[in-house]
Amino acid sequence: AAFADLPPGRCFSATMRTLVGTAALTTAAVGRSTIPSAGALKPWGASERDEWRTSRKVVRSYREEVLTKLEPLAERWEVEKYGALSQDPERFPLYSVRSRRWEASRPSVLITGGVHGYETSGVQGALLFLQSAAAAYSESFNLLVVPCVSPWGYETIQRWNAQAVDPNRSFNPRGEVVAGRSFNPEAATEESAALLSHLEALGGRDGRFLCHIDLHETTDTDESEFRPAKAARDGVAFEPGTIPDGFYLVADVTNPRLDWHAAIIDAVRRRTHARAEVRAAPRHTSSREQVRRGTH
Repeated sequence: AAFADLPPGRCFSATMRTLVGTAALTTAAVGRSTIPSAGALKPWGASERDEWRTSRKVVRSYREEVLTKLEPLAERWEVEKYGALSQDPERFPLYSVRSRRWEASRPSVLITGGVHGYETSGVQGALLFLQSAAAAYSESFNLLVVPCVSPWGYETIQRWNAQAVDPNRSFNPRGEVVAGRSFNPEAATEESAALLSHLEALGGRDGRFLCHIDLHETTDTDESEFRPAKAARDGVAFEPGTIPDGFYLVADVTNPRLDWHAAIIDAVRRRTHARAEVRAAPRHTSSREQVRRGTH
């Protein structure tokens, strides 16, 4: 999950990914676009990043598809603006939705969507949860929902932000890159810094949140569009990979809570034919691994 530096044993997390529902839309909308090149195996400089950013096209409206859905929620929830992207603060305000009756004696749960803006199902799933089911859970939990962490990426259907940086790789303590912490190799982005500051204001960085659920989606364009772009940006050779088929979870093995993951998979299985598996794989560092339980 994005907030991996929360103290182990205090917060447990799951990254949820699915191919269901929006993969075809995302793939059709993005297609294969031109990827800038700085030369053979040479990382991008400022000109290549500018070229990449200016060649992105607005495909959908953050205001129409996200912000307008927040307005009716204000009748029951605290809808708070916690920041804005400097490239266009009026167009890209950042909002969270939290329980109006926030009590220190109750466990708190954080739900995030749109850390990767192009992953539609996480954004719309978080909004649908707020509209349909969150009220029942708010009787037992303090809920904080951030439906769209990266609104520029949402509008342009991009994994990265406008600076060609992956926000999900930038949640580092105090915004600084930590040596050997390769699963978060980027310095702070505006998206991550604003959200971490928001959590600190709510007391979240001291372990106040019992659980973080980070909603993601794996699309076919990961292989056709974004992985080639990342290789070009970083000045390395592109190595073809595969796209996981179906719903799966990613856990923190320092506090994995696999019984909880199994319960989620079982609930998914009631709605669709599925086969579950458990496997552990390196997460680009020897100190952490990811555990996946997936339906295929």
